[in-house]
Amino acid sequence: MTDRLGVLKTYKLFIGGKFPRTESGRSLPVTDGDGRPLAHVCHASRKDLRDAVEAARAALPSWTAATAYNRGQILYRLAEMLESRRDEFQNLLKGTSNPTLSPDTEVACSIDRLVAFAGWADKHAQVLGCNNPVSGPYYNFTSPEPVGVVAAIASDDAPLLSLISLVAPALCAGNTIVAIGAESNMPVASALGEVCATSDVPAGVINILTGLRSELTPPIASHRDIDAVHASGLPAAAAESLRAGTAENLKRVQIRSLHGDAWLDADACESPWWIEPFVEMKTIWHPSGT
Repeated sequence: MTDRLGVLKTYKLFIGGKFPRTESGRSLPVTDGDGRPLAHVCHASRKDLRDAVEAARAALPSWTAATAYNRGQILYRLAEMLESRRDEFQNLLKGTSNPTLSPDTEVACSIDRLVAFAGWADKHAQVLGCNNPVSGPYYNFTSPEPVGVVAAIASDDAPLLSLISLVAPALCAGNTIVAIGAESNMPVASALGEVCATSDVPAGVINILTGLRSELTPPIASHRDIDAVHASGLPAAAAESLRAGTAENLKRVQIRSLHGDAWLDADACESPWWIEPFVEMKTIWHPSGT
């Protein structure tokens, strides 16, 4: 059947554990190098972003209350499921415009990064927290707690690895995520949502949108229920817009300036200091002695 017309896939958004179409009804075409259509992805709107934030906020109490060991298990399960779909993601990454990493290297490093932060889930508190030396009949402890809902904006030069690297540190600390996929390869972010759906990730903990940064960055900056932003590869105007939002609503903004092989640096990208911007330190005083 050489004359058969293929059925093109439309990748959906991933919000609250479900795969809704965008409320705007818009989609963006995905084409090959010769301009032939391969698929479509949903073109997320401000309303979709609000829905994703609401889902992330609703999921926050239970995700924060989960044991660190359990969060690590779920991150490791993500790595397992990504490993099982390795060939699919390598093929998807071949469609990246102006890639800086080979598909097999990017997928392998993405899996390893999930494993690394799965390990940090129940260990970062010991590294970032401390037992403070105080003079008096009491103990004084400082321990990290998640800041809340974190928006992650992936970089175009490493659409899968940058997304994983920006999401995993905040996730392992107990934050919930609203992620914006890279414009250079939107199906990769959508396919990652399919991995999340089969990886024991509770509904709403990870929400993934595809669309244009120029539309989604301003509402991310102004949204009062987004507590922090983790981004990379942003144009100067978009980065300035995010930083300006902190003056009005006090959200934390961490913008990485990594490119190409820098994403492969495990010493930098898998450090607990990538977790630190997305926790708040709580100090506890406890009496001791008689």
